[in-house]
Amino acid sequence: MLNQKDIIILAIESSCDDTAVAICKNGKIICNKVASQAIHEQYGGVVPELASRAHQSNLVPLVDVVLKQTGIELPMISAVAYTAGPGLIGSLMVGSSFAKAMAMSLDVPLIGIDHMQAHILAHFIDDPKPTFPFINLTVSGGHTQLVLMKSEFDAEVLGETIDDAAGEAFDKAAKILGLPYPGGPLIDVHGSKGNPNAFDFPISQLPGLNYSFSGLKTSFLYFINKQKTQYPSFVDEHLSDIAASVQHAIVEQLLIKLKLACKQVGITQVALSGGVSANSYLRKRFADMGIQLGWTTYIPDFQYCTDNAGMIAIAAWFKYLKGQFEPLTASPYARK
Repeated sequence: MLNQKDIIILAIESSCDDTAVAICKNGKIICNKVASQAIHEQYGGVVPELASRAHQSNLVPLVDVVLKQTGIELPMISAVAYTAGPGLIGSLMVGSSFAKAMAMSLDVPLIGIDHMQAHILAHFIDDPKPTFPFINLTVSGGHTQLVLMKSEFDAEVLGETIDDAAGEAFDKAAKILGLPYPGGPLIDVHGSKGNPNAFDFPISQLPGLNYSFSGLKTSFLYFINKQKTQYPSFVDEHLSDIAASVQHAIVEQLLIKLKLACKQVGITQVALSGGVSANSYLRKRFADMGIQLGWTTYIPDFQYCTDNAGMIAIAAWFKYLKGQFEPLTASPYARK
């Protein structure tokens, strides 16, 4: 039952190739829906123009589904939130334009959300929730960051990738192996059946807390090409072990830096988020390391790991409470 104190936020996520809509009521996500775009599979990667057009087609029907499922009517909405960036600029413009039009027509506040910030705040959707300060390892297709969270909107980046993201390394390895797009999840599937120590792939020795995955990608490419030249059926015969081994190299680099960051800062509240946090091997190794080192660890529910509007909605909830709104003239950004 709606009363005058209810705060209803409609959230839009359109940073890449998933169109997502969610409803947040009084700080609780009551509906979270995603429409994926299968069209990119035939191209082996996301085609920005096609992604933008698909968002245009998906948004109205998806919003309609969410409203009907929750029983929320448009006049009940208190604010409209959207992903302001980073992401594909065409996709972001579709989502931001839709959100602005809806906010203006309903005469309610507009809230722009940073995509990376939302991935971290996804930890506050369900219990248990981390307490501040905590360190978050954010791992996605386009970003890899170690972030010290001091409060909801006070964050310090301790380290990040200097070249490719971990998710990119997963997808590139899958492509080299001839796996269809999106290949990252398939590395997880095949790797779960293999030996992670079957093949030795390099782990970056970059000093400090920054990451680098370009060397691993190059080494992996040369290794596979050499083996296929000598043994044409090498990949088919050893796919599970190859997938498990390259996955191990990526995950170990992630966790080595995370362990170092926690030691340097002296924090044992540790969280994992972003699309790659859906990877089963990373989740297990992260949990095991937490037990070994006495960390209190947090991973969002699976539906809030990959791109979704629930994380946008919860971030918008915190901004709404602080009165942090933005003008209709605000522009989305591809990167910061």
